[in-house]
Amino acid sequence: TSELSLLQEIETRLAEGREVSSRLTRRVSLLVTGIMAEVEQLGIDAENQRLTNSAIIVFAGVFSVLVIVLISIYTAGISRRHEADLHGEIVERTRTEAALRRRTEQLEAANVELDSFVYSISHDLRAPLRGLAGFSQALMEDYADRLDGDAVDYLTRIRRASQRMGQMIDDLLTLSRATRGELRRERVDLSVLATTIAAELQERTPDREVSCEIAPHVIAWGDPRVLQIVLENLLDNAWKFTSKQDRATIVFGTQRLDGDTVYFVRDDGAGFDMTYVEKLFGIFQRLHSMTEFEGTGIGLAMVARLIHRQGGRVWAEGAVKQGASVYFT
Repeated sequence: TSELSLLQEIETRLAEGREVSSRLTRRVSLLVTGIMAEVEQLGIDAENQRLTNSAIIVFAGVFSVLVIVLISIYTAGISRRHEADLHGEIVERTRTEAALRRRTEQLEAANVELDSFVYSISHDLRAPLRGLAGFSQALMEDYADRLDGDAVDYLTRIRRASQRMGQMIDDLLTLSRATRGELRRERVDLSVLATTIAAELQERTPDREVSCEIAPHVIAWGDPRVLQIVLENLLDNAWKFTSKQDRATIVFGTQRLDGDTVYFVRDDGAGFDMTYVEKLFGIFQRLHSMTEFEGTGIGLAMVARLIHRQGGRVWAEGAVKQGASVYFT
């Protein structure tokens, strides 16, 4: 009995084991089937992704080619326009250079004509003027006992007028020569120039008491010849327009104006009315009569032209009987 019971229990346990094994087999089979299905789906997805990536690569390649083509077309268009603009600029520059050459040739021809005109003035006009002055002097000396006071006065006026005309011709020739020629740029000590000019003026009229105050170490960059003429005229004017005074002061120096160095010549002489300052730098323009101060009215006109030619500015300030100042850059 005990053996039968044990056999039955073993059989029962074997049946239960077979049932569990069967269920496990089914579950494993289902699990394997699911995994295989997922693997298959992953393979399909991977294939689809590969196809998608291939499509993207193809599309990107085509798009890149299109972009490169468009950029090439745009660049070619810009190059053509640039070449056209450059060609137009070259043509325009060539025309401008040709016009400048023609203008230069015209100016050279005009200068030749001016030289001829200047020679005519210096040669053809001086002789009659010398004749007027000489014969007037001869009449005054040889026939003084036969001439009354009015006749002597007329001859004196003729002689002075001819001399003044000769001086005007000389000044015009100086103006013509000074405003021509090539300019040089170099370091110039204006203090040395001014000191030398003031000493020469003092030697001409040693009896005058004039204090010349010249600032030391005043340096400028310009043409030495031109700056010499400028200072000669300015200092000579200051010397002349202080001649009515027993004692006079002439100052040469510099000051700062709007960041620039301004040079000036100042005197305490006759001065002038600022109402007529625009006439001061005109040719033959005089703000004082010949009986007051001699001169032809060329000096300041020459100064203005020379300063402007060097790219500078010139102006003046003054008051009647209170002196004048001429500034230049």
